[in-house]
Amino acid sequence: MKKIIVVYYSKKGSNKYLAGKISKSLSCESEEIKPWMNIFLLFLMNIHLGIRPLKLKIEDYDTVILCGPIWMGKLIPPLRSFITKYFSKINKMIFITCCGSTDAKRDEKFGYGLVFKEVEGILNNKCIICQAFPVGLVLPDDKKEDADAFMKTHLNDENFEGEIQERFDSFIKKVNELGR
Repeated sequence: MKKIIVVYYSKKGSNKYLAGKISKSLSCESEEIKPWMNIFLLFLMNIHLGIRPLKLKIEDYDTVILCGPIWMGKLIPPLRSFITKYFSKINKMIFITCCGSTDAKRDEKFGYGLVFKEVEGILNNKCIICQAFPVGLVLPDDKKEDADAFMKTHLNDENFEGEIQERFDSFIKKVNELGR
């Protein structure tokens, strides 16, 4: 298999959990993106100060799996900064997110579908897969439309089962097939 690295940013832990699960399943390295400052305030003011340099060399990898949240239907600054900073060193990229959007609302204002189109547009043919793991997949049916439940739910070993596990397994299978 070709060399893969998982690079991630996580504010509340779900994307870190997802990145770790992917790294373990693919037996590959991972590295966290570290912004220079508190990015939520900067996000609200539309200011991008960039990210700290990574320890690992992106150009040493055939495929980068970029994992991070989507906030209010936007590609957040640490993810955008990563793509901008390392664009010329990325061979192929897979973008994944654990987000609050649902599959049914993926193409609405705050959905992940618009961010996927943006990422694909920035990376052109370098982006080979975009995949969402909506946090709602781990919520009980009576909480799937509850915004408060979305905000309080984080991926973990106890709730990563059922539909989200099936989606994850399918994603890992697809990535492994690309490596052949």
